[in-house]
Amino acid sequence: MSLLTRTAGAHATSAPAGRRPRITVSTVVAVTFMVLVACYMLLPVYWLLISSTKSQSDLVSTQGLLPAEWHLGDNLASLFSQQDGVFARWLLNSLLYAGAGAAVATLLAAAAGYALAKYAFRGREVLFSIVLGGVLVPATALALPLFLLFAQVNATNTFWSVFLPSIVSPFGVYLSRIFAAASVPDEVMEAARMDGASEFRIFRTIALRLMAPALVTIFLFQFVVIWNNFLLPLVMLQDDRLYPVTLGLFTWQSQTSRLPELQTLTIVGALISVVPIVLTFLLLQRYWRAGLAAGAVKS
Repeated sequence: MSLLTRTAGAHATSAPAGRRPRITVSTVVAVTFMVLVACYMLLPVYWLLISSTKSQSDLVSTQGLLPAEWHLGDNLASLFSQQDGVFARWLLNSLLYAGAGAAVATLLAAAAGYALAKYAFRGREVLFSIVLGGVLVPATALALPLFLLFAQVNATNTFWSVFLPSIVSPFGVYLSRIFAAASVPDEVMEAARMDGASEFRIFRTIALRLMAPALVTIFLFQFVVIWNNFLLPLVMLQDDRLYPVTLGLFTWQSQTSRLPELQTLTIVGALISVVPIVLTFLLLQRYWRAGLAAGAVKS
């Protein structure tokens, strides 16, 4: 090592540990840009919060971003009493569609992705290409064909007409295959086979645990997609007792010209409908951990 290198290293070591990094112009520009984008994204949420606290008269007479007299409690009471409490039924329907549908879709995607990643069979790549093609097909293009299929078996206007299409997730299969190939070591599977474990037990006790971060991602993605699904329930359902909250609020919004008080209830209902998604993210974010397979195989 040269004298110059040792001298430079000594100066670097003797530099104060608490020294603040120099703030550059690019850092200021980047932070400013992110703050502006965050404000832009949060502005509709702020408007929703402020508008939910207003009465119908204040909602019309005051500026949208400025608060008025607090009426959130009265608005919530009116929301859950409107039409004999149908909004609570819509929330329950959405929880069933999104919660159960996302759970089943996650398990099916995990099994399919694991099989495509860890088992070699004829036509595997062709099958995976078909799955990728399904990712590219928009959901709106499938609504009418699905309606015609369910109409053939007289299953429209039922819970299953919305639930069954929701349990198919091509993106989940794709993500499961990628993650299974990277996080489930073949050596661990071979060791489990030598111990007498069946293929299903290997998948259930080893693969699912190692794929947990991907499964949480798939569940959250599918939960949000199903919760926000509007076109499929609109096409399939006629009974308002089966409506999800998105379609129910749409029907109220379409009646505001005849019943102006429904405008406030629609806004408050939209605010309540966001709460389950936020809670789901907060409850499941701790499971987003990578590297669960680290240390499973000794090098």
